[in-house]
Amino acid sequence: MTTPVALTIAGSDSSGGAGIQADLKTFAALGVYGASAITALTAQNTRGVTGIHRVPPDFVTAQIDAVFTDLEVGAVKIGMAAELAIVEAIAAALERWQPAHVVLDPVMVATSGDRLLSPDAITALRDRLIPRATVITPNLPEAAALLDEAIATDEAAIAGQGRRLLAMGCPAVLIKGGHGRGAESTDYLVDRDGITPLPAPRIATANTHGTGCSLSSAIAAGLAKGEDMAGAVRNAKAFISAAIAAADRFSVGHGHGPVHHFHRFY
Repeated sequence: MTTPVALTIAGSDSSGGAGIQADLKTFAALGVYGASAITALTAQNTRGVTGIHRVPPDFVTAQIDAVFTDLEVGAVKIGMAAELAIVEAIAAALERWQPAHVVLDPVMVATSGDRLLSPDAITALRDRLIPRATVITPNLPEAAALLDEAIATDEAAIAGQGRRLLAMGCPAVLIKGGHGRGAESTDYLVDRDGITPLPAPRIATANTHGTGCSLSSAIAAGLAKGEDMAGAVRNAKAFISAAIAAADRFSVGHGHGPVHHFHRFY
């Protein structure tokens, strides 16, 4: 039996709740072997980011190539790209290795509000990475930023933004509704067949650090295991909803604490 493998290309979170650490926890919780290529080291905790040390682009390339020359990667998740040169390095690696599935989480701003991606890198992300992605997973502010539009406030506007993001070259877009309001947190899967709302009860907790990273890596895990897009997204949504619901079992930090990736096990 072949072991499903997923590679995360993202930044490191020193507090363990988001980024590479959240991705690897998610892969492990879902039965997928996780590999990683680190794009940046961050000094951060549950209260915010105090420093970012970017990894040289050629070493990002070296990490990715080392993984692909040895491991059978079923899916790639891309998170924090940090700067233009790193976006270019990732795009070149994707072109070189042609992975079957790429989940792009366009990380621009941390949960704490700290900006994590430079403006020129956002342009390169639009032009170089989105066309190579199987699915992109922006939240409402990120979808608006990618399109230089106002944040969508209703389903019609979200559907419109989803279609305009599809036009950038990716076959599917999952717009995350966690920044919305109301009793339900509804994500929207937009593809060439239309729009599928994915509602879940909105959970009252401050412990939401790493939710976006974990959702996108859960989708990558599903795709690595051979699930179709709709199934991978639905299963990932169920996983992250349960991880958020169990987050208050933890008492970690004094700000936005982490979700409970291993809620099924302890």
